Amino acid sequence: MRLFILCMLCWLSLSLAWAAPAHVRVIGKGMPDIDLDNAIYEVPVKPGVTYQDLVDSLKSISEGMNFVNPANFPIGAHMKLRGQDPQGVKEVRTFCNLSMGTEIILDHPEFLVFAPCRLAIYEKPDASGKRQLYLGLDRPTHDLKNIKQPTARAQVSAQQLEDALIELMEKARRGDF
Repeated sequence: MRLFILCMLCWLSLSLAWAAPAHVRVIGKGMPDIDLDNAIYEVPVKPGVTYQDLVDSLKSISEGMNFVNPANFPIGAHMKLRGQDPQGVKEVRTFCNLSMGTEIILDHPEFLVFAPCRLAIYEKPDASGKRQLYLGLDRPTHDLKNIKQPTARAQVSAQQLEDALIELMEKARRGDF
């Protein structure tokens, strides 16, 4: 009987270990899962989608989603001006949608340090050493963890904003319009 109970406990332990990790959110649509412990959500751009395709797609889709793009930071270009090799594309694009996220700022004005939302476009080597284009997001829900006792309204707003930005990334990485 003890052996049976021990076997059942081992089976249960293994079953729990094989279950989906508790700190992962599944996105689907061919997108990577979100590591809920990481502020960065990164997705590779589909092969054949150029930097310019990606930029044009981000502009078109974001406008259709009622986002404005108040600032861009061409970090790679500034590195070149200083004689440094940026090793591919390196830039940050900001996005703002005041119909989303307003509740966070109203409830927690200090959240402004994370505004506007940022998407990075960058290249880094893939497994074979070839440069691969990526989109990276600074996740609003993770940023909200820096606010002591965030309101439920702010949490819902941060999730809504993050979901919209991930939708933007999902479409833009394919070069959609």
